[in-house]
Amino acid sequence: MGFTEKQIKELNVQFTGFTPEEIISWAIENGQSPLVTTNFRPYEVAILHAVTAVQPDIPVIWADTGYNTPNTYRHAEELISRLALNVKLYVPQQTAAHRDIVMGIPGIDDPNHAKFTEQVKLEPFKRAMAEHQPDVWFTNLRKGQTALRNTLDILSLSKDGVLKVSPFYHWNDVQLDVYLEERNLPNEHKYFDPTKVLENRECGLHT
Repeated sequence: MGFTEKQIKELNVQFTGFTPEEIISWAIENGQSPLVTTNFRPYEVAILHAVTAVQPDIPVIWADTGYNTPNTYRHAEELISRLALNVKLYVPQQTAAHRDIVMGIPGIDDPNHAKFTEQVKLEPFKRAMAEHQPDVWFTNLRKGQTALRNTLDILSLSKDGVLKVSPFYHWNDVQLDVYLEERNLPNEHKYFDPTKVLENRECGLHT
């Protein structure tokens, strides 16, 4: 899309008063190959609902680590069916059962944790992005989640120059709860990401 940092800053000021639907519509109108990524964590249903309401067939990239909770997998299946999501599933090249024998799930202070993260999340994600070559990437990043995300905004550029669009960036949990309730959308809080462990840690996708 070729926006400069100055243009993105100006748009972020403008978009502060826009609804998520208006932001999404603008991004899709100005992009050529948009996609949305998800891990079906809490409140992901909001971005999935909002984006597919504008473009029902948008590719939904799910890089499944293989270590999600049973609740998350059930939640994912419900949303895939209910929202008719065009899911493109990407999984690690080694099964979780095999990896459990080789290294298990390393703690964040274990030298193997970086290798584990690369295998179960970063490699499948990079593979997905390489295959789809998006110019617009919808995410559900929100202010207050991590220190890094506090430095971003509704629009930001990935390290590869893809325009990241986070329509709910300035929304808090209470606002999202209302959004879901008004639309009768389900949420699921029993979620665990073995690459992050702590909620305020980054896993590497947005650095």
